[in-house]
Amino acid sequence: MRRVLMVVIGALAIGCVQPAAPDVRVDALVDRVAVQDAINELFLATDLKAWDRVKETFAEKVLFDMTSLVGGAPMEITPQAIADAWAEGLGPVQAVHHQTGNFVIGVDGDTATASCYGTATHFRPDMEKNLTYFVGSYDFHLIRTDDGWKIDRFRFNAKYVE
Repeated sequence: MRRVLMVVIGALAIGCVQPAAPDVRVDALVDRVAVQDAINELFLATDLKAWDRVKETFAEKVLFDMTSLVGGAPMEITPQAIADAWAEGLGPVQAVHHQTGNFVIGVDGDTATASCYGTATHFRPDMEKNLTYFVGSYDFHLIRTDDGWKIDRFRFNAKYVE
């Protein structure tokens, strides 16, 4: 066995054996998981109210659309503006919990699209109705950067709020 290993190492060293070609299917899976991880980080950081981490999930400018929940029109804003608005809005909420699933992700080079179902629960013990449930879906567009995948489009599609 040792002799076989030495022959293989020697053949590799002099170039007789070519390394296997990269498998594009593996690369596609790695990208898909990295995109989902970037989205999961957004929700995890939001639940922790870790606003610096929230900002890090976004690109420099974000086409941000919460119109199904609050009206108005989609707008291009900064990660700082998103984090500041969420910090203010979630300030009186003692606990936030997001749950997501049914991810559909497509990667095309250095861009990706993703959608998922999502629920958010807000707990406010100071209110008579201390739990509020937000149920809907999310649509994302992400770009690959030197710092990983970043969200540059975010849309929440509200189904109902209870």
